[in-house]
Amino acid sequence: MTKLATPTLKPAQMPFDLASRPLLWQAGAVVIGSLFLALCSWIEVPMVPVPVTMQTFGVAMVGALYGWRLGAITIVAWLLEAALGLPVLSGGSAGAHHFVGPTAGYLFAFPLVGALVGWLAERGWNGARPLLAFVSMLLGNALCLVIGAAWLATLIGLDQAIVHGVTPFLIGAVLKSALGAAVLALLVRGKTRPAA
Repeated sequence: MTKLATPTLKPAQMPFDLASRPLLWQAGAVVIGSLFLALCSWIEVPMVPVPVTMQTFGVAMVGALYGWRLGAITIVAWLLEAALGLPVLSGGSAGAHHFVGPTAGYLFAFPLVGALVGWLAERGWNGARPLLAFVSMLLGNALCLVIGAAWLATLIGLDQAIVHGVTPFLIGAVLKSALGAAVLALLVRGKTRPAA
């Protein structure tokens, strides 16, 4: 009796192919990625208790472009910068107190979001398939909202956590996911366009 070969999942080609680059390249990517995340954080609409920012867009993009490992490392590096006092969070804020306040759940969710989106991107849910890229980013946003609201519920109760920590962000999650998928599709199109 012959044994049937089972197909193995091979990671898809990432736009920057950072996993195959030397360590110095990867370290540089972490620095650039954390700067990008800081810039995304500074774009905000102040709300209480959780502001609307471009952080989830940035986190999902880092995961999609860097892959799950380097993406998560980059996001953790950015959070460490914030904890050490660098002004890289929303509105240029910083400090370890953010990791026990109302936004702590969202902050701790970010590396998981980047890892999820990066893992899916490595399996073809990327700019080559914009609809799947959109779904992966939407899943990442949903994961962030669930973890963030779960933490917020311990502080203000479940009903209030949903009202203040989920509902205001639903439309933004869809729009940021669509924007992310469009950017990824443009990157793929630019990379595959023949030279003139």
